[in-house]
Amino acid sequence: MIRGSRSIQIIGAGHNGLVCAAYLARAGHQVTVFEASSQVGGAAITREFAPGFKVSAAAHLVYMLDPGIEKELDLASHGLEYARTGLQTISLSEAGDHVRFNGDDVDGVSEGDREAMREYRRKMQHFAGIIGGLHNRVPARLGTTDRPDLLELARLAFNIRRLGKNDMREFLRIAGINIYDVLQELFENDALKGALGLDGTLGTMLGTRSNNSVFCALHRYSNGGRYQLPKGGMGTVSNALANAARAFGAEIHTARPVNRILMDFDRATGVELQSGEQIEADLVVSGADPKTTFLKLLGAQNLEAGFAHKISNIRTRGNVAKLHLALGSVPDFTGLDPALSAERLVIAPSLQYVEQAFNHAKYGEHSRRPVMEISIPTLDDPGLAPAGKHVLSANVQWAPRELKGGWSAAHEAFTESVMNTLERFAPGICSQVMHRELLTPQDIESEFRIEGGHWHHAELALDQSMMMRPVPGTAQYKTPVDGLWICGAGCHPGGGVMGSAGRNAARAIIERSGT
Repeated sequence: MIRGSRSIQIIGAGHNGLVCAAYLARAGHQVTVFEASSQVGGAAITREFAPGFKVSAAAHLVYMLDPGIEKELDLASHGLEYARTGLQTISLSEAGDHVRFNGDDVDGVSEGDREAMREYRRKMQHFAGIIGGLHNRVPARLGTTDRPDLLELARLAFNIRRLGKNDMREFLRIAGINIYDVLQELFENDALKGALGLDGTLGTMLGTRSNNSVFCALHRYSNGGRYQLPKGGMGTVSNALANAARAFGAEIHTARPVNRILMDFDRATGVELQSGEQIEADLVVSGADPKTTFLKLLGAQNLEAGFAHKISNIRTRGNVAKLHLALGSVPDFTGLDPALSAERLVIAPSLQYVEQAFNHAKYGEHSRRPVMEISIPTLDDPGLAPAGKHVLSANVQWAPRELKGGWSAAHEAFTESVMNTLERFAPGICSQVMHRELLTPQDIESEFRIEGGHWHHAELALDQSMMMRPVPGTAQYKTPVDGLWICGAGCHPGGGVMGSAGRNAARAIIERSGT
């Protein structure tokens, strides 16, 4: 007999919303999910962008999905399959002297850099374990003397102390600083440093010389940093999560956007759909980004002024564009063995290159020579394109959401800059293009309903992490509004297709419900 079973509505069928729905339904709650799009997944979807050519629309590689969630929800039985696991990273060079690495195994560098890589990876994985260990824990509140919160803070301090004296000092020294200085201390090879610097800046409004870029790299490594390519694209991951949620009894409705959260005095009581239909529930859980949840769906008038001000100041400036190319054949990267074209390819030939690409964004301009993370998934998953054809997807930095002069005037110029950059590393690629699509952060904001077009719903930084994510007062998934919870990437532990925020929110709700 389930005690405390409740009717719960979840806004948004992004991966966190689906994870939350699955765990709540498994606990016996009556769960209904409302998704504005015609398919589940949010930004983690597969869609056709040209006749016969399918791509992962935004996120394109799995590297943070919590293995505990995969096992507990038995995602393999619900359709999750990988076309490839353990992708290597290849830092491309115009001259063809590429650097290839996977974990601490690295080729194309000196023995000194190989040894430095082993030590760097040891430390970073050790430090990332501190952050990863927090993924599935509800953060402690600040300014409280409650025993559970004090115990959580003590646990964090103890885990840091367990690093040992030398590693603890090093962790405290580098966790909040810039990755440029750390990499310059350790390595000689420019292409290796550039690729590692990209890992500290991808998806952020940070350059390699920006503080917090080490923290962002640690976040990226915190679930192991093992790159995987889902068969059928990222939509396979989301569909498996939806299938799991439905198997536990959750109802998922697509193409039913929520217009607003209903209130009865100071309590959330359900949702109003865009159609005008009002549906009541015991609890409402939002997987939307914090600004959308609190300022649009709920409305600032229903919030204490100070809290609304904090929400409005969350940094949500998207800076990554997404390029999709339909290709008539496999591109030929200078000096690269064609068998390696299926790996994770990056254009970040040096730290200086990455930093100069970022400089434009500081002034509201797009990069003239952008940095890219590239995947050609059809080499391992040919079903994404017609026979003999291929798709290329690339995350492109930096492309600020608030572009000086606006994106309407600059879209084509930026696309040409991206293609010219690709042409330098893969001569002839432009002539292979059958169709191209470039989504700016403005497009991402519009298509996936993410404020600012920011992947992570809020910038990844120490002041917007753990007990301060999204802001103090709602870091434990329960909001100041009675009956309203949040479960999206704007919550702890942050962005990336990992699902931990959804599971943490579900666990917190279940604990409060006594089920």
